[in-house]
Amino acid sequence: MGDAVLSYLDHLRAERGASPHTLRAYEVELSSLQAYLSPRDVLSASTLDLRGWLARADLAPSSLARRISCTKGFWRWAQREGLAAHSPAERLRPPRVKPPLPRVLQVDEAARVVESPALARDRALFETAYGAGLRVSELVALDVEDLQLAEGLVNVRRGKGGKARIVPLGAGAVTALRAHLLAAGLVSGAVFLNQRGGRLSTRSAWAVVNAEALRAGLPDVHPHALRHSFATHLLSAGADIRSIQEMLGHASLGTTQRYTQVDLEALQVAYRSAHPRARQS
Repeated sequence: MGDAVLSYLDHLRAERGASPHTLRAYEVELSSLQAYLSPRDVLSASTLDLRGWLARADLAPSSLARRISCTKGFWRWAQREGLAAHSPAERLRPPRVKPPLPRVLQVDEAARVVESPALARDRALFETAYGAGLRVSELVALDVEDLQLAEGLVNVRRGKGGKARIVPLGAGAVTALRAHLLAAGLVSGAVFLNQRGGRLSTRSAWAVVNAEALRAGLPDVHPHALRHSFATHLLSAGADIRSIQEMLGHASLGTTQRYTQVDLEALQVAYRSAHPRARQS
């Protein structure tokens, strides 16, 4: 991998606080571009080169948009560092990508999933995911010191983009966390541990949630489904969308507004199934 690409990844890691997932994705994209241009250096690419590289891969619109975004970001950095006089990615236009609506559980389904685990750790993991709407990366990063159980709060210090926030915890999450900490004898360090005593990984958290949901009769449920359900159920119950934005840690209100679409779909389904005029042929 070229020096410029390595320096850019270091910049993302050290100065931008990029997540390991983002770093891996950018490394894959820029390595692909470098392989396409080989033996030339990435910085020698022209707009025509970039178009050829993009056209060569049969990518979904969302993947193509991510590849273009990565490329633009790299050349913006290269220009600031004086490594490139101009950006060959400037004229690239990403495709329009309609974000998929998130998977949302019904209230009774969420209750079945959250109440399914027999292990105190897993019950606390589920209750916190659904009760506070945390990302899976935020869940596994929690330390005991982040919990304010007496106040019913959790301090999310390692949110997306390095942004910290404080989120309310429901009574179910507080009870489950207390039981888990007591059973595991935890007074400091990671809240959620694996069988070897190390911090639970995001992959393991996904596997636990999926397995327990299957036991509850709900296939294809992951931690993000609990987060999405948290937001949608709050919105359905009348919570203010800006408050939901703050709790979710969304930088943009537009991201949170996806949940209004989900809620509207639920209202339409309820209307069509219940209103006599809606059922007329």
